[in-house]
Amino acid sequence: MKIKFLSAAMVITFATLFVSCDKNDCHSCHYDKNGEEIELGEKCGEELETLEANGYTDTTGNKYVVHCHAH
Repeated sequence: MKIKFLSAAMVITFATLFVSCDKNDCHSCHYDKNGEEIELGEKCGEELETLEANGYTDTTGNKYVVHCHAH
């Protein structure tokens, strides 16, 4: 009985850590403007997902596709 309980607890702990680490995954991001890479810095979690999905809009209203790379 104890072995089953400990095994289940280990599986739950591993699954929780795996999922929480994935959400906080960080990447270096940039967009291309006039042939240059404009760095946006390191983005993580929801901010990273939103930036990759929606792109980056500068102060003049121009929208750019964002590229993010794991480091």
